[in-house]
Amino acid sequence: MPLPLEGIRVLDLSRLLPGPYATLVLADLGADVVKVEDPGGGDWIRWMPPLAGAQSGAYHALNRNKRSLALDLARPDGRAAFLRLAGRADAIVESFRPGVLDRLGLGYEALRAVNPGLVLCSITGYGQDGPYATRAGHDLDYCAVAGVLALCGPPEAPAPPGVQLADVAGGAWPAVTGMLAALVGRAATGRGAHVDVSMTEGALALLAMPLGIAAARGTPLARGRELLSGGAACYGVYETRDRRFVALGALEPKFFAAFCEAAGRPELAERQLEGGGAGPRAELEAIFASRTRDEWAAFAAAHDVCLAPVLEGDEPRADPQLAARGAFVEVDTPWEGRAIPGVASPVRIRGVAAPRRPAPRLGEHGAEVLAEAGFGAEEIAALRAGGVLGG
Repeated sequence: MPLPLEGIRVLDLSRLLPGPYATLVLADLGADVVKVEDPGGGDWIRWMPPLAGAQSGAYHALNRNKRSLALDLARPDGRAAFLRLAGRADAIVESFRPGVLDRLGLGYEALRAVNPGLVLCSITGYGQDGPYATRAGHDLDYCAVAGVLALCGPPEAPAPPGVQLADVAGGAWPAVTGMLAALVGRAATGRGAHVDVSMTEGALALLAMPLGIAAARGTPLARGRELLSGGAACYGVYETRDRRFVALGALEPKFFAAFCEAAGRPELAERQLEGGGAGPRAELEAIFASRTRDEWAAFAAAHDVCLAPVLEGDEPRADPQLAARGAFVEVDTPWEGRAIPGVASPVRIRGVAAPRRPAPRLGEHGAEVLAEAGFGAEEIAALRAGGVLGG
């Protein structure tokens, strides 16, 4: 069975995490993703320590199954070459600040002029317009403005999330959804679209349900006190006898009652949300402190109680569920002289296996990509001689 996005061509101008993760998902689904990089160094994440060899572990994690074209867009010949490539592309992904592509002469109107069916996806911190549009920022800033950061950590002070929520959940996934929706729309109308992804608004979307709850009760959200973020004893993290941790997610009364029964404390079930929703926290702390984490893991396997061990470090790699699903992959990467570990795309289509081609060296596929777009050997040689084409 062919991969679902075979035949879709994507030019990826993005850097670092949000755009490259979005195009990783597309590449794993069969799209031909070409990273268009600056010949002077390429995607900055290539050099972010620690290195896995010649390039960084972070770079390899985000760029398998792609090709690389090193093209200097600051030069007129580079911009002209890019417009020729855009003429045969289906989508372009970029993560510059608003206005940068227009100043290069490569904005949406210029791109649409050479390819009316093109989908342009712009991923920015705050969106293409509004008073913050051109501000610098990173994931933590976007989470802060969206109100997500205020809910992370204990009541005393906010704490940075352990993962990049705005970059991935708020940026990469809306970009994937927006591009695929625009491509479906193009099939009906023949017209492309400009997909405007604000990572701040993407982070805000994570609060859709909590904000609905807060509006209904008439009080704002409070850090460490919401039902699903530390406020309820039946839904929280507990330390075990060996000073490790388990996660109890027994939110529904039937699951909490089942846990209490199995733990030999059935009388606690009726106290699940006493004290305004807090529940019997002190009793649960004592219960969990009576066994080791792995003993509780065995307990969870024997009882249907919404309990799981908190896996740390490399432990998820050995988890039988994740192993059975093939959640971790290794990609043979000859130019690094080793297999590079990675995480499989969570978008699974049964009967279809994602490819495992190594992340590309900077500019590795430049001549190949240009030749496919109709550039002659002399044109390619001239671009290379003039320093416009690198690699």
